[in-house]
Amino acid sequence: MTILVAGHTGLVGAAIYELLKSMGEDVLGLNSKVIDLLDRPKTIQFLSDVKPTVVIDAAAIVGGIGANNSRSVDFLSKNLQIQTNLMDGSHQARVERFVFLGSSCIYPRECPQPIKEEYLMTGPLETTNSAYAIAKIAGIELIKSYRKQFNHKWISVMPTNMYGPNDNFSKDQGHVLPALINRFVHAMESDAESLTLWGSGSPMREFLHSRDLAEAVVFLLERYDDDLHINVGSGQDLQISELATLIGKEVGFKGAIEWDRSRPDGTPRKLLDSSRIRNLGWGPRISLEDGIRETIKWFKENISRVRS
Repeated sequence: MTILVAGHTGLVGAAIYELLKSMGEDVLGLNSKVIDLLDRPKTIQFLSDVKPTVVIDAAAIVGGIGANNSRSVDFLSKNLQIQTNLMDGSHQARVERFVFLGSSCIYPRECPQPIKEEYLMTGPLETTNSAYAIAKIAGIELIKSYRKQFNHKWISVMPTNMYGPNDNFSKDQGHVLPALINRFVHAMESDAESLTLWGSGSPMREFLHSRDLAEAVVFLLERYDDDLHINVGSGQDLQISELATLIGKEVGFKGAIEWDRSRPDGTPRKLLDSSRIRNLGWGPRISLEDGIRETIKWFKENISRVRS
């Protein structure tokens, strides 16, 4: 059995790829250096040649609020193309199992908490990342359509906010947690007396380490086969201001933390209801404190390569 991990050098893909390798699986990595997934003919031909048994789609154009706001066409158009090319090519290659990885941003901005899978499309999306959300919702629907029309055992997995090694740590384009790590480390290096962060600090977010998600994906490959997408989260959330304080403490920053309220906050709260996967027997193992400490260490060791 050959397992293909698309996006295997990114945050989530790298964790899945390394876990499968450690398990002794025949795993093949795929990124833009191998095949441009925006190139439909080449993507379909590649899958036809390799003929994997399983495809895990961890390939996507991703980023934080700033990136979503400034590059909404990329986030919608390119993500639609990437996931559609992979799914159509996998269908032609007779791939038995396909795992589509989405995002918790698919849910309405004002959503009951914690967020159940059934809350999808029950209200307006958060405007700062609606383009990305629409692409992921389309991916869920295409998975369901392939299941319905061709009886494929394909599934969609919706993780909460992810973090860990191999993330995008850009201060302006990255997601909140890695961007904060970069900002705090830079503030320490420059002996800054204060650090100004985006928004009010009041939104609440849930975070999951990439290795925990990798274990969840492998777990679901073995135990889940349903057309309903399934949430994967840690089950705990905290305010962004609390997250900033935690990261600042781990980095050793002793200056003042200030907030630029002219910048957008995004969704007020986003906590997934992960009871469906927990009832199957999965649960996260890495605490937020331990995960942040490890991620800061990784960032410092790779700072010259990943900082922007």
